[in-house]
Amino acid sequence: MNTNELIDTVAAGNGVSKADAKKLVESVFAAITAAAAKGDEVSVNGFGKFKVKASAEREGRNPATGETIKIAASKKLSFSAAKAVKDKLNG
Repeated sequence: MNTNELIDTVAAGNGVSKADAKKLVESVFAAITAAAAKGDEVSVNGFGKFKVKASAEREGRNPATGETIKIAASKKLSFSAAKAVKDKLNG
């Protein structure tokens, strides 16, 4: 499912226009992104948690030349599914 399909599903399921559904979906993603940028964890009851994880600087290799390079430290957004979601996927 892509963003447009999600918007269509939200619009159909809630009896709102696609434009209103698009605003709602985009605002949810913006809120999650803003919280993650501040380093906050976003927990959606019954769905899961979005957390920021730090990756330390490390050494790697350029596959073309075999030369050792430094890979910069970075932050990644991870998602951990709630038990209800895991049960639905595996049930």
